[in-house]
Amino acid sequence: MRFLGIDAIFHDPVAARFPRAAATSGAGSAVLCEPTPRRRTRTLTRASTRKQAARAASRRRGDDRGRVLVARLDGAGDVLLAGPAVRAVRTLARELVFLAGPNGVPAAELLPGVDRVIEWRAPWIEHAPPPVTKGQAADLVGRLAGVDEAVVLTSSHQSALPLALLLRLAGVRRITAISNDYPGSLLDVRHVVDESLDVHEAERMLAVARAAGFELPRGDDGKLAVRRPLPDIGGESGHLLDAGGAAGKGTYVVVHPGASAPARTWPAERHRQAVRELAQDGHRVVVTGTERDLTAYVAGDAAVDLGGVTTFAELAAVVDGAGVLVAGDTGPAHLAAAVGTPVVSLFAPVVPAARRAPYGVPAVLLGDQEAPCRGSGARTCPVPGHPCLSHVTSEQVVKAVRELTQ
Repeated sequence: MRFLGIDAIFHDPVAARFPRAAATSGAGSAVLCEPTPRRRTRTLTRASTRKQAARAASRRRGDDRGRVLVARLDGAGDVLLAGPAVRAVRTLARELVFLAGPNGVPAAELLPGVDRVIEWRAPWIEHAPPPVTKGQAADLVGRLAGVDEAVVLTSSHQSALPLALLLRLAGVRRITAISNDYPGSLLDVRHVVDESLDVHEAERMLAVARAAGFELPRGDDGKLAVRRPLPDIGGESGHLLDAGGAAGKGTYVVVHPGASAPARTWPAERHRQAVRELAQDGHRVVVTGTERDLTAYVAGDAAVDLGGVTTFAELAAVVDGAGVLVAGDTGPAHLAAAVGTPVVSLFAPVVPAARRAPYGVPAVLLGDQEAPCRGSGARTCPVPGHPCLSHVTSEQVVKAVRELTQ
């Protein structure tokens, strides 16, 4: 293996196109290496005629990178945070395919720039992982046929190498990912980062795209985003919003009490109390989530309960119409950032807020960020009493909502 500096790596854009390589950029560095000897697939609507014309011009210029796969295999929030990286890759990709886990598919379908979504459960990512079988691996390898290049996006606790192996078996010619472990011939562009530094996930993933030679288009602010128009909120959810008098942009507050990890949840009784006090403070309140017993309890008779009645895209529309979202470190917090809605973030420091707080929107962060659980990555709170969040009061939430709406 030989190592080249950043100028050598990026000086020749043609040479940087498909060699087995790694580069230096942003939050980390990449090392240039010498060359070495049907289930659910969802297709999204094609881009506009103008974008198709731009792609045709790109092909004529010779900078078309073909069919490029972007992978992020965990939750919906993680996929939304990959949005800026996706838009950067889309500038040169003839087609952008997104590989997502089951929980991430609805978010991937909302990302601007994605043409097609492939769903696959990764045994090294899922919290209830499927067994590793030849059939499962062969299924993915077969569905990746025709992919020219891949950009694998991961968090600090995840490895890109298992997927890189499967991508290589599928014939993918150029693969970029973060790997502080020696990747051998599994990666072409090995992006190396200092994991002791707190870099936001959105910026971390964009740095990987840049290491692969993709940049955001001119005028792109690098914030999170969703495809628009969002769906009309009809059916039961629309009826409930209208019945609660909560229709109209910014006329209500959304409270989302659930989270995928218990360590990231504020107690249900505190949510219920906050909803009552928000209503008493003059706010119309809408409660969302998939756990209907939880949302019904939190809403009580003081709020509109939309628990279990919205798709992910409809939830985006509900949050888009809100003045503020109140939520923990969970997918809807990043959905709020993607639609430009301010967030009261009930943030447990098991992952540093600098890495995962709502990105690019006004936000008030509540929770003891110096609690003993900080940086533990725990899914269940390791400290008796869950002090990082249990000490947050409903009065603090009401005050934060007031700050963000005035």
